[in-house]
Amino acid sequence: MSHHDDSIDEGRRHFMISGALFVAFSMVKGADVPAQEVIADEGAAVHIGKATQALAGSLKTNPLLDAWIKITPEGKVTVFTGKVELGTGVRTALLQVAAEELNMAPSLITFLTADTGASPDEGLTAGSHTIADSGSALLNAAAQVRGLLVDAAAKRFGVDAGALAASDAVIRAQDGRTMTYGEAVGLVDLHRNATPTSPLKDPKTFRVIGTPLPRLDIPSKVTGGVSYVHDMQLPGMLHARVVMPPVYDAKLLAFDEAAVMKMPGVLRIVRNGSMLAVVAQGEWQAVVAQRALAASSQWSPGRPLPDPATVHRDLKPLCTQQIRIADHHAPAEPAVKTVEARFIKRYLLHGSIGPSCAVAQLDGGQLTVWTHSQGVYPLRDALAEMLAMPKESVRCVHTEGSGCYGHNGADDAAAHAALIATAMPGHPVRVQWMREQEHTWDHFTPAMVTQVKASIDASGRIVDWQYALWSSSHNERIVNAGRLLPARMLEKPFVSAPSTPMPQPEGGGDRNGIPLYTLPNIEVMNNFSPTMPLQTSAMRSLGAHTNVFSIESTMDELAYMAGIDPVEFRLRHLDDPRAKDVIELAAKQFGWPRAPRARNRGVGFAFAKYKNLMAYVAIAVEISVEPETGLVRLEQAQAAVDCGQIVNPDGARNQIEGGIVQSASWTLHEELRYDTNRIRSFDWGTYPILRFSSVPKRIDVHLIDRPGAPFLGTAEASMGPTAGALANALFDATGKRVREMPLAGDALRTLIDA
Repeated sequence: MSHHDDSIDEGRRHFMISGALFVAFSMVKGADVPAQEVIADEGAAVHIGKATQALAGSLKTNPLLDAWIKITPEGKVTVFTGKVELGTGVRTALLQVAAEELNMAPSLITFLTADTGASPDEGLTAGSHTIADSGSALLNAAAQVRGLLVDAAAKRFGVDAGALAASDAVIRAQDGRTMTYGEAVGLVDLHRNATPTSPLKDPKTFRVIGTPLPRLDIPSKVTGGVSYVHDMQLPGMLHARVVMPPVYDAKLLAFDEAAVMKMPGVLRIVRNGSMLAVVAQGEWQAVVAQRALAASSQWSPGRPLPDPATVHRDLKPLCTQQIRIADHHAPAEPAVKTVEARFIKRYLLHGSIGPSCAVAQLDGGQLTVWTHSQGVYPLRDALAEMLAMPKESVRCVHTEGSGCYGHNGADDAAAHAALIATAMPGHPVRVQWMREQEHTWDHFTPAMVTQVKASIDASGRIVDWQYALWSSSHNERIVNAGRLLPARMLEKPFVSAPSTPMPQPEGGGDRNGIPLYTLPNIEVMNNFSPTMPLQTSAMRSLGAHTNVFSIESTMDELAYMAGIDPVEFRLRHLDDPRAKDVIELAAKQFGWPRAPRARNRGVGFAFAKYKNLMAYVAIAVEISVEPETGLVRLEQAQAAVDCGQIVNPDGARNQIEGGIVQSASWTLHEELRYDTNRIRSFDWGTYPILRFSSVPKRIDVHLIDRPGAPFLGTAEASMGPTAGALANALFDATGKRVREMPLAGDALRTLIDA
């Protein structure tokens, strides 16, 4: 990593801690003009004004060019994004996009991510939207800024703009005259709305986009450097730990304040209703005091949890809203064979390796919160509501966290830090949850039930597809103060906003519920539950993991009934040439069809286009099974991906590989343990995830690059296809159709024995 790349990291860190503001932006919001279009977002619908609906990506909601790119008279270029780095490498990829169209070496750019004091408001970093929305915005904003600067220089030089060349923030004329971007910016006002068309470069000339630029965030992470909000140290920083109720809706009745206040280093106990915390000089002092405080706390009984034995049956009466998301009928040949199946997914937790953490400081009426939230603007608004402060007095600065992949405890820890910091004005306060709090107070991914009835005709063509799912929104993101856990525990508690379904094509529990296959007769019903018995919210891919698992298992079963190879069967039911390309590539790289397997080995295939509008992924896997124990190992995977124009091929592979490993863990092993009294998955022993010893021996990711094509989100695209391929490989290995996740373990051993 070059010195320049390190300086970008240091600049980011200095910016966060110093609190220096680069520029104040006046945001033109779509609310000022009649709403014409809605972009689905995992937080809330974002209304797009008529004036900006033709703009690319997030320029629709943040059209001003200087919201994205600032150039000082000295030529210092700073690029902003409202998205955040969650460990996926998008910070590097977004920098590449801006550098390409600005014609600059990435090391010459200061690149800053989401901060309510500086960056555009891009809502949440979720749903594989970052490169599609922010990348598209930066591509076009950077091209337009470069174009305006070159035009200004051409006018000053009295030459045609086409005769000028721009590189590394210097514009050069053929006669040797030069003008820096800093000088040119004095001739043009960048405080203007973007236009629908941009002077984009020919993809054939790209030098930065499409290259595996080393990730900016990796060096400090692998060397133990300052990487995460957990690592932050501010002058005079105090340490706090919170005491959580033993179960939902339990109220704090009493605690031994006097004894805890006598403990070493303890400065204060902060209590508001059932929100209880201890503040100490040192971190270990805070941990010891928290344990004593928790041991002395008395709570009301709270409410019982669901019975895990009946939770899926009980889900159906909770689903009070029926939303038909597909209903199409056309003449077809008579059905000769039918598959009817029911699939089950249990509650899962995020299992973030680093417990949720935040640092907050109230100084002169200004509250600053350093947080690994996925949405700093929604969080800021909710914190302001919770604290009865004006929004402009609250600043949320994104700082990476060790663990994410959905709505974990990051926002709740930020709310804890904000509440405690306002009780300790002038002092930075660091709050970190304990491991058992991270597990038991997680926003679990919801349980699901799906049912399918599908028929084929005599030629093996699908003639009818009836599908239903029972689940919730899968998304309880921060849209008001009541969505923050501590805010619901206060003496005057806030109430969570009602849960609402996310519309298609994005979808929530019903994400990817509509197959991409060509089907003459199809009905898909989303049975939506506005309430869940456990605290739930978004986790990587939302309902797509279970829906693709169900769809691809059924496709395999239909192919088997028809006597047609599963890959050929899928190709016959697809009209999309890009879908066919990834399927054919994955099959070719895997060597499909395989010769008959050895005993207890199996191969499986699956495909999906994430949300039917993002990246295409096809995957072939090989597994081994231990019948005596029910152990299933993913031996190898070959994946093919089409995500449009590839920004960073290494980053794209990282995401697909990581998704395959994580989905294998969910699909084969993971389930939340609980009973009617308590959540029982409170540590790694009670919530086993895939171990290093079980990581696949080989994963190969084959990318199809489409230069100039729109960016398609990739980070969550392999979750569903991996689950489907594993289920199909398990049938190949054992002859058993397993339709309840987790697929491996005692249940599988019992099934094989039967």
